Amino acid sequence: MKKVGQFYVYIVECIDGTYYTGYTPHLENRLKLHNSGRGAKYTRDRRPVKLIWHREYKYFKPAFLEEKRIKKFTRKQKEKLVK
Repeated sequence: MKKVGQFYVYIVECIDGTYYTGYTPHLENRLKLHNSGRGAKYTRDRRPVKLIWHREYKYFKPAFLEEKRIKKFTRKQKEKLVK
């Protein structure tokens, strides 16, 4: 069975200038979690984070696979995607 709904792949910029890529069905809630220190371990000590890119998907699997693909990008590739 396919998971249908709203799924987001996103990139946030951390306070130290690094990027974090993730996916979520609830983008606003996820950003609040990152900025409260209850999000990903990577972002806990790099707050606040700001959303710099996102894309919406109708199905879970393409969003999940896109997140995995983007996580392998170099910094330059991520910068190009964001622009």
